[in-house]
Amino acid sequence: MLTHYLPSAAVTIVALIVFLVLGANVARARGRYRVAAPAVDGHPAFARIYRVQQNTLEQLVLFVPALWLCALTVGDPWAGLIGLVWPIGRILYAWSYYRDAEKRGPGFVLSVASTMVLLIGAVIGLVRTALAA
Repeated sequence: MLTHYLPSAAVTIVALIVFLVLGANVARARGRYRVAAPAVDGHPAFARIYRVQQNTLEQLVLFVPALWLCALTVGDPWAGLIGLVWPIGRILYAWSYYRDAEKRGPGFVLSVASTMVLLIGAVIGLVRTALAA
Protein backbone atom coordinates (compact mmCIF):
# COMPACT_ATOMS: atom_id res chain seq x y z
CA MET A 1 0.00 0.00 0.00
CA LEU A 2 2.82 2.43 0.81
CA THR A 3 4.15 2.00 -2.73
CA HIS A 4 1.17 4.09 -3.88
CA TYR A 5 2.39 6.97 -1.73
CA LEU A 6 6.15 7.01 -2.22
CA PRO A 7 6.46 10.72 -3.14
CA SER A 8 4.55 11.89 -0.06
CA ALA A 9 6.37 9.41 2.16
CA ALA A 10 9.73 10.63 0.83
CA VAL A 11 8.78 14.29 1.32
CA THR A 12 7.62 13.53 4.88
CA ILE A 13 10.99 11.95 5.65
CA VAL A 14 12.85 14.93 4.15
CA ALA A 15 10.71 17.34 6.20
CA LEU A 16 11.42 15.40 9.39
CA ILE A 17 15.16 15.35 8.64
CA VAL A 18 15.09 19.12 8.13
CA PHE A 19 13.38 19.47 11.51
CA LEU A 20 15.93 17.20 13.19
CA VAL A 21 18.82 19.22 11.75
CA LEU A 22 17.24 22.45 12.98
CA GLY A 23 16.91 20.90 16.45
CA ALA A 24 20.57 19.90 16.36
CA ASN A 25 21.41 23.49 15.40
CA VAL A 26 19.65 24.67 18.56
CA ALA A 27 21.63 22.20 20.67
CA ARG A 28 24.92 23.40 19.16
CA ALA A 29 23.90 27.04 19.60
CA ARG A 30 23.15 26.43 23.30
CA GLY A 31 26.79 25.49 23.78
CA ARG A 32 28.21 28.16 21.51
CA TYR A 33 26.22 31.01 23.10
CA ARG A 34 26.09 29.52 26.62
CA VAL A 35 22.32 29.33 26.90
CA ALA A 36 21.59 26.56 29.39
CA ALA A 37 18.29 24.70 29.15
CA PRO A 38 15.52 25.44 29.90
CA ALA A 39 16.30 29.08 28.98
CA VAL A 40 15.14 30.08 25.52
CA ASP A 41 16.60 33.56 25.37
CA GLY A 42 20.06 34.99 25.43
CA HIS A 43 22.38 35.95 22.61
CA PRO A 44 20.49 37.28 19.55
CA ALA A 45 22.12 34.64 17.32
CA PHE A 46 20.83 31.91 19.61
CA ALA A 47 17.36 33.48 19.57
CA ARG A 48 17.29 33.38 15.75
CA ILE A 49 18.36 29.73 15.65
CA TYR A 50 15.80 28.82 18.29
CA ARG A 51 12.99 30.72 16.52
CA VAL A 52 13.72 28.95 13.24
CA GLN A 53 13.32 25.57 14.95
CA GLN A 54 10.16 26.61 16.80
CA ASN A 55 8.55 28.18 13.74
CA THR A 56 9.37 25.07 11.72
CA LEU A 57 7.66 22.93 14.37
CA GLU A 58 4.60 25.18 14.17
CA GLN A 59 4.54 24.84 10.39
CA LEU A 60 5.20 21.10 10.44
CA VAL A 61 1.96 20.54 12.38
CA LEU A 62 0.01 22.03 9.45
CA PHE A 63 2.15 20.70 6.63
CA VAL A 64 2.17 16.95 7.33
CA PRO A 65 -1.61 16.45 7.55
CA ALA A 66 -2.18 18.74 4.55
CA LEU A 67 0.37 16.74 2.54
CA TRP A 68 -1.22 13.39 3.34
CA LEU A 69 -4.81 14.53 2.95
CA CYS A 70 -3.94 15.96 -0.45
CA ALA A 71 -2.15 12.73 -1.39
CA LEU A 72 -5.21 10.70 -0.42
CA THR A 73 -7.82 12.90 -2.08
CA VAL A 74 -6.05 14.45 -5.08
CA GLY A 75 -3.17 12.13 -5.81
CA ASP A 76 0.24 11.36 -4.47
CA PRO A 77 2.39 12.56 -7.36
CA TRP A 78 0.88 16.06 -7.13
CA ALA A 79 1.01 16.15 -3.35
CA GLY A 80 4.62 14.96 -3.33
CA LEU A 81 5.68 17.53 -5.92
CA ILE A 82 3.95 20.42 -4.16
CA GLY A 83 5.11 19.14 -0.78
CA LEU A 84 8.74 19.13 -1.89
CA VAL A 85 8.59 22.92 -1.93
CA TRP A 86 8.07 22.94 1.86
CA PRO A 87 11.47 21.60 3.00
CA ILE A 88 13.20 23.75 0.38
CA GLY A 89 11.36 26.77 1.77
CA ARG A 90 12.25 25.85 5.35
CA ILE A 91 15.95 25.49 4.49
CA LEU A 92 15.91 28.87 2.73
CA TYR A 93 14.02 30.32 5.71
CA ALA A 94 16.63 28.98 8.15
CA TRP A 95 19.64 30.21 6.19
CA SER A 96 18.08 33.64 5.76
CA TYR A 97 16.88 33.98 9.35
CA TYR A 98 20.24 32.88 10.77
CA ARG A 99 21.95 35.71 8.91
CA ASP A 100 19.31 38.43 9.19
CA ALA A 101 15.81 37.98 10.62
CA GLU A 102 14.46 40.66 8.29
CA LYS A 103 15.31 38.52 5.23
CA ARG A 104 13.38 35.39 6.24
CA GLY A 105 10.33 36.27 4.12
CA PRO A 106 10.94 34.34 0.87
CA GLY A 107 11.56 31.01 2.61
CA PHE A 108 8.56 31.55 4.87
CA VAL A 109 6.33 32.35 1.89
CA LEU A 110 7.49 29.25 -0.01
CA SER A 111 6.75 26.90 2.85
CA VAL A 112 3.42 28.47 3.81
CA ALA A 113 2.32 28.61 0.15
CA SER A 114 3.11 24.91 -0.23
CA THR A 115 1.03 24.09 2.83
CA MET A 116 -1.88 26.25 1.68
CA VAL A 117 -1.93 24.70 -1.80
CA LEU A 118 -1.90 21.23 -0.25
CA LEU A 119 -4.69 22.16 2.16
CA ILE A 120 -6.84 23.69 -0.58
CA GLY A 121 -6.21 20.62 -2.73
CA ALA A 122 -7.26 18.37 0.15
CA VAL A 123 -10.48 20.31 0.69
CA ILE A 124 -11.33 20.23 -3.02
CA GLY A 125 -10.48 16.54 -3.22
CA LEU A 126 -12.59 15.73 -0.19
CA VAL A 127 -15.58 17.71 -1.49
CA ARG A 128 -15.23 16.07 -4.90
CA THR A 129 -15.11 12.63 -3.29
CA ALA A 130 -18.11 13.37 -1.06
CA LEU A 131 -20.17 14.60 -4.01
CA ALA A 132 -19.32 11.51 -6.05
CA ALA A 133 -20.42 9.16 -3.26
